[in-house]
Amino acid sequence: MSVAPAPTLPLPSLTEPAEPTPDDLESGPLDERFAELMLRLDESENAELYDAAKLASAARRRGDVCLYLRSVTALHDGFSTRLLDTKVVGRPGEWKPLILDQADRLYLHRYWRYEQELASEIRTRLEMTSPELDRELLEDGLNAFFDLAPNDQRAAAEKALSGNFCVITGGPGTGKTRTVARILALLWAQSQCHGQRPSIALAAPTGKAAARMTESIRAAVAELRDKMDVAGVLEAEAVTLHRLLGTTPENPTPRFDARNPLPIDAVIVDEASMIDLALMAKLFAAVPRTARIILLGDKDQLASVEAGHVLGEICDRRPDRSEHPLTGRIAQLHRSFRFEPGSGIDRFSRSVNAGDVETALEVLRSGSPELTAKPLPSPEMLGRTLREKVVEGFRAALTATDPAAALDALNQFRILAAVRRGPYGVESLNILASQALQEAGLLDSRGLFHHGRPVMILRNDYTLRLFNGDIGLILRDPESGDALRAFFQGPDGKVRRIAPSRLPEHETVWAMTVHKSQGSEFDRMLLILPDRETPLLTRELLYTGITRAKRHGEIWYREESLRKAIARRTERTSGLADALWA
Repeated sequence: MSVAPAPTLPLPSLTEPAEPTPDDLESGPLDERFAELMLRLDESENAELYDAAKLASAARRRGDVCLYLRSVTALHDGFSTRLLDTKVVGRPGEWKPLILDQADRLYLHRYWRYEQELASEIRTRLEMTSPELDRELLEDGLNAFFDLAPNDQRAAAEKALSGNFCVITGGPGTGKTRTVARILALLWAQSQCHGQRPSIALAAPTGKAAARMTESIRAAVAELRDKMDVAGVLEAEAVTLHRLLGTTPENPTPRFDARNPLPIDAVIVDEASMIDLALMAKLFAAVPRTARIILLGDKDQLASVEAGHVLGEICDRRPDRSEHPLTGRIAQLHRSFRFEPGSGIDRFSRSVNAGDVETALEVLRSGSPELTAKPLPSPEMLGRTLREKVVEGFRAALTATDPAAALDALNQFRILAAVRRGPYGVESLNILASQALQEAGLLDSRGLFHHGRPVMILRNDYTLRLFNGDIGLILRDPESGDALRAFFQGPDGKVRRIAPSRLPEHETVWAMTVHKSQGSEFDRMLLILPDRETPLLTRELLYTGITRAKRHGEIWYREESLRKAIARRTERTSGLADALWA
């Protein structure tokens, strides 16, 4: 199987969004500079234009695609009309820096264009004739590969092959990887029957996600050896979306786009919930319309860090749109093989997703073998309370004599937090964890690099094959005269050693944010929530955090904050769902 060349060659609805709070609309110096630029281009001192431009810029930084004017200017009669009288605000289709649509959504022009282009590409694919298939061969493959699988996995595979656009969404352990491995085999068989070798790209938004995708799909494909020749399928290797499209930090313009499309027959993209609007628009532009696009992800997970909540909006099924063509392109996997139905993690995650505060709290109070909870300690008591958990959780990693065993032990336990700063943030928790391990005689943390320090990479380095989110361990290396080396486990399972001084930007990682944990899983996990309300604390964050645990999860929380978090959904102002579903 060939992979496309690397570059080296709150869900919007038809109702009005809730009114933002002053904190939500907080702007910064960059937003003010943008507003000043708009005034210069308008050759005016229009205070209303200044405010609108500043808030539109702030909304984009906050993760919104646009600013919903009615929510902040309800008392300003004729405000929209007056904005359109300026030189810099136009209607859709006009070449103006700011675009105001008929629903009073104000966009930075670039993001209006991304939204329109993505919606157009998806709608076009829905209207296209389905790819030609050998139906008998497909039926034989479905019967062979999904004979013992749940019906929803078989239906997802059939949807993926029957059109040139499909979304497969499901929670952890619902079989997304297993299903995709079989889709790859079915695509391979369809091409082989015509004497062709398919070009199928596997991609993910981050290097860590791409490595995990390669590892998990190869393992799942290997299960099919007794049913077909899978040698070609086993060659598949996932790359990052940026590498697939040919973008770099120095040159964000893709090498592949609508004028120079990717030479592929299909692309399968994992962790699609992490993909922002701009990147998704670039992906759809670069994939030929005759090629299949298959998106995998969990629609209930956290939205992308950048602007947009694309997967959630694509899956935003409207009750009165059951016959909509997009409905037939979305496959939902329901049965989880990771959590037993009715287990503590299963019941808690489902109640959080449903916004059912009382049931979620009852699950925590009653406890279970898979899920426990305790009141959040005070900042003064946090270190003492955390000590036993940290020593128990990381002892095996710090006492292992073999780097592979140490890395495996390190990934059995992790502390997750909602925020980076403050007494319950990642920065503080990493310091407390280091202190606890040092006091227990398991760690000597003197010096930047020391034996036993876990590190997480923060910037991709293709030369070293280290990617944002990769986690390694600094250890003494007997093969290098006990010199310190950074050990990482590659997608092939082999351990690599790198001189610590060569590492790209990184940080200590006893604890990590829930955002950074997406795509990861740990046998045991401790989720520590902040002691006060924050817009970051949402039901999507709780769901994502607790479902990182495979065997046991523990939550430290304050009830008031938890109640508000379960009631709060991630709201991203956008017009994409309306453009797709209305």
